[in-house]
Amino acid sequence: MADEEKKKKGLLDKAIDALTDRDEKAAAAEAAEAAAAAAQKAKADAAIAESKRKIAEARAEAAENKVKEAAEKAEAEKRAAAAKEHADRVREQLEEQRAAAQAAKEEAEKRTYVVKSGDSLSKIAKEMLGDASRWPEIFELNKDIIKNPNLIYPNQELKLPK
Repeated sequence: MADEEKKKKGLLDKAIDALTDRDEKAAAAEAAEAAAAAAQKAKADAAIAESKRKIAEARAEAAENKVKEAAEKAEAEKRAAAAKEHADRVREQLEEQRAAAQAAKEEAEKRTYVVKSGDSLSKIAKEMLGDASRWPEIFELNKDIIKNPNLIYPNQELKLPK
């Protein structure tokens, strides 16, 4: 009976060993699946983290570009304002020069005299300069058109001294 019991016990042990092996294999398989799932989840989490990092970098680069564009726009506006100020100053100077030229033209027109019939240099000097004895000044200024101070002709335009 001892042999039979040993045989029975051996069969029982084998069955227990087989069940234990099966349970251990199942547990190992479950552990392997869990480890694979954890590894897959870790890879997915790492991919998500990498995507988030890339998105953050892209947003940072976009923000930098906006700052650069804003700075360039501000600089362009500053240059435009300076150019406008310069143009305004030039316009003012041009207006002043035009006014001065107009005044000079008017002054020059005042400083000319168109000879009328019966005029003489001394008569013109008395009338325009207030002193007949200044006729030589008129003659000197107009030597290019007057050859003889005693001969002037109607419609001649004479320059007058200041």
